[in-house]
Amino acid sequence: MDVPTARVPDPAGVPDLPPANPGPSVNPRSAMPLWGWLAILAVTTFGGILRFWHLDRPHTLVFDETYYVKQGWSMIKAGYELKWAGEGKVVDPKWVAGDTHIFTTDPDFVVHPPVGKWMIGAGEWIFGPTSSFGWRFSAALIGTLSILMLALIARRLFHSTLLGVTAALLLAVDGEHYVHSRTGLLDIFVMFWALAAFGCLLIDRDTGRQRLALRIADRQAQDRPLGRFGPGVGLRWWRVAAAVCLGLCIGTKWSGLYFAVVFGVMAICWDVSARRAAGIRHWLTGGLLRDGLLAVVVMAPVALAVYLASWTGWFLSDNAYDRRWAADHPSAHFGWVPDSLRGLWFYHTQMYDSSISIVTRHPFESNPWSWIVMGRPTLLYFQSPTSGQQGCKVAQCSQAIIALGNPLIWWGATLAIGVLLFQWALRRDWRAGAVLAGIVAGYLPWFLYQQRTIFNFYTIAFTPWIVLAVTYVLGMMLGPARQSEQRRKRGAVAAGVVVVLAVITFWFFLPVYSAQVIPQPSWSDRVWLPSWT
Repeated sequence: MDVPTARVPDPAGVPDLPPANPGPSVNPRSAMPLWGWLAILAVTTFGGILRFWHLDRPHTLVFDETYYVKQGWSMIKAGYELKWAGEGKVVDPKWVAGDTHIFTTDPDFVVHPPVGKWMIGAGEWIFGPTSSFGWRFSAALIGTLSILMLALIARRLFHSTLLGVTAALLLAVDGEHYVHSRTGLLDIFVMFWALAAFGCLLIDRDTGRQRLALRIADRQAQDRPLGRFGPGVGLRWWRVAAAVCLGLCIGTKWSGLYFAVVFGVMAICWDVSARRAAGIRHWLTGGLLRDGLLAVVVMAPVALAVYLASWTGWFLSDNAYDRRWAADHPSAHFGWVPDSLRGLWFYHTQMYDSSISIVTRHPFESNPWSWIVMGRPTLLYFQSPTSGQQGCKVAQCSQAIIALGNPLIWWGATLAIGVLLFQWALRRDWRAGAVLAGIVAGYLPWFLYQQRTIFNFYTIAFTPWIVLAVTYVLGMMLGPARQSEQRRKRGAVAAGVVVVLAVITFWFFLPVYSAQVIPQPSWSDRVWLPSWT
């Protein structure tokens, strides 16, 4: 019996390898060539060295580290967040000096779930809570691993080892990603778990189509009808893995919910597309019922279970915030529900009300309309040492950490998004749609919260998809393998110039990404727009 190809082509005659891909193309399931592994590992090592280099600088709590670093250690100590005595200006110097005896016995009210704080706390548990290397270790590790992960995702997405390496290098030299990889904030963990879920769903797309093709071939070999909706493909374990990652993403910040919804819709669209391409008569209904309904039934409970598991410390405690609320209100809010779940639900309503009511003005708040072009990046740290202070050798110096994306990458992505919209809407390239899905999930929901205090650094959550957008266009510049050698060489030179300029741009901004003490004029040279200060 001849078994048809396991790869089901995309609908309407759209080739599985779009013209945007350079050649030679590779099967995403094929073995990685040795040079590919060496290149990817080299880029990951390069990015890791950059992120761990002087990770403890500055040895002070930067921006919202004042909350999450202490809360991370509180999670290790008590399993939930404890209050500390005094304001940040009083407590922070004690913490930096090595005094962790700042906590009271009272629980603290917080507005973010525990996962990211558990991850920060893990680094503090290994290296010590008052080590600035320790409280930033998990972010640096996660940032480094995400470079490796993006390389493998881009290779599978674009069917090109070269573009996988390129995407990894661009992420390694992006300033937004670099700064968050060296800061004990939560958003790098949102990005990591969302990216991991995206990677799992990409693998599921390939394996699901392979399984569908094999089951169709089996029915045809047995001369059995395909049925109105086509055969089912059974339980898809990569979707379960994606649900676990999405549960951890939501358990870091609730903004992970948007990734869960958008990625779920994306995966169902892929299922519908596969059934249409396979010639199933009722491909839309079949995709929704055979695949989509099962995906919701499986993935939603798994993600919810993972999210609830992240609150284990709260469940096991007697003193966590609102832990006793249900016992004190036995008839309120569905009294038949277990007290622990009722208490957690009430706590969540308070968290939501508090988070949307944050309207305190901040000098570096920014409107999402300006985020893609980096109209108002977040200055996380700034000092102005004078001669003889902190190694300053001139009259006036600056020491800064600015969460600023690599301008070449982000301004290039502003144009690339338009290209992707064209490729997705008019050329029906699913890869363009996949990249846009990550940007939509991480970016567009913030337009619903323009009235509250929000910051440009939230863009780290969708930074990998910004890089993928640029990588997609670089693939178009390279051109497909079928084009002439001369055309390919010109494209390779042009794409190579862009990548080299991105590396040079990163190196230029590195001092203000990593809190290096530089002369004041050097700081001014890096302020390209008045809104950056």
